Amino acid sequence: MRAMTYRGPYKVRVENKPDPRIEHPNDAIVRVERAAICGSDLHLYHGLIPDTRVGHTFGHEFIGSVVDVGSSVQNLSVGDRVMVPFNIACGTCFFCARGLLSNCHNVNANATAVGGIYGYSHTAGGFDGGQAEMVRVPFADVGPRVIPEWLHDEDGLLLTDAFSTGYFGAQLGDIVEGDTVVVFGAGPVGLAAARSSWLMGAGRVIVVDQIDARLEAARSFALAETLDYREHRDIVVELKKQTDWLGADVVIDAVGAEADGHFLQHLTGAKLKLQAGSPVALNWAIDSVRKGGTVSVMGAYGPLFSAVKFGDAMNKGLTIHTNQAPVARQWPRLLEHIRAGHVSPRELITHRIPLEHIAEGYHMVSAKIDGLVKAAVLPPTT
Repeated sequence: MRAMTYRGPYKVRVENKPDPRIEHPNDAIVRVERAAICGSDLHLYHGLIPDTRVGHTFGHEFIGSVVDVGSSVQNLSVGDRVMVPFNIACGTCFFCARGLLSNCHNVNANATAVGGIYGYSHTAGGFDGGQAEMVRVPFADVGPRVIPEWLHDEDGLLLTDAFSTGYFGAQLGDIVEGDTVVVFGAGPVGLAAARSSWLMGAGRVIVVDQIDARLEAARSFALAETLDYREHRDIVVELKKQTDWLGADVVIDAVGAEADGHFLQHLTGAKLKLQAGSPVALNWAIDSVRKGGTVSVMGAYGPLFSAVKFGDAMNKGLTIHTNQAPVARQWPRLLEHIRAGHVSPRELITHRIPLEHIAEGYHMVSAKIDGLVKAAVLPPTT
């Protein structure tokens, strides 16, 4: 099969790899019909995630058709079209039994923190991802769901991570009716979090970024107010000014390890890798939320230390909620919202890139050019 492979920081290419095969009775093999490039894939692409090995295939967002199933699989059949959550979960361990599918203890040898994730280095289990023609899907009765006939394929694709994660980020904010919500980062997850905040009763939503196309998407898709932090000497002071000098009720960090906005922090975190990423957005979140407020962290950070202003968080009495999203838990309610016409996640997709051109796609996503917000990947079979 043809698959994207990692060759080192800023180097990916498409090459032939052996077709995946059934390795366990609970496995399924899925032929990919749509995949995507996620902002967190850039952390791998830029060399920020430990144990990203040459030859690894990225991609944790994909949908496709089942072409083979193991002897123990009961919920899927050959020919089923499925959406596959980025979490790989056993469904029975201590954490899965409590709904923490993203923290499964049985699918990742390094599971002191995160569970298994498709295409996200050996730190997350070493599973190849969906930027390929086919994927091996472990625990096929736990994660994948048959795509409803009424659901548009690209809405299903966005539910495998980006939109579900943004929705979960808004959930973790414990938003109550009338709250002011600030979202740092207008990538797909941040846009999803901002749009989802309205569904949870927010009275005001403000999105902070510096990319013109993404700020426009925040206004048109997320229906939010926007702030370009380049236009303000101190974005925290501006946010305080706009919230009666108290701060927002809820702040969502949807940026993570490669945040701009502070040269030294970006240099030591994103470039020199002396921290687990640049903590700029997280520190802004701590500073701009009101005392007693809630910070939701959806941005991905590495496993090393970060220079986070935790003393300020403690002294302000903040509640901080964070996790990798347990994607499948979000689907029942999100499917209701989509079917009712409240939201259409596929509106976030601005570019559709053939798998054979994925190196150019990664460059575009990394450089944030051509008005790109979200890139879908089209395998050769489509």
